[in-house]
Amino acid sequence: MPKLYTSRETVNAFRRANFSQISQKGSHLKMRGFWNGKLQTVIIPIHKQIAFGTFQSILSQSGMSKSEFEQFIK
Repeated sequence: MPKLYTSRETVNAFRRANFSQISQKGSHLKMRGFWNGKLQTVIIPIHKQIAFGTFQSILSQSGMSKSEFEQFIK
């Protein structure tokens, strides 16, 4: 089973990658930052654990690979 991340871990990893929170609506947080020279916007649900498919979608929105993301998890 793949590692599931909490929303707190995910948000903190994106903050370390120089993404900033731009808004929140209900239980969804919107963050924006530059990755690979492009402005990327990601929507992160605030849940205890983020489902694997949702996590894959977040990575797709950001343009990051899983290994790049894992460099910011600490």
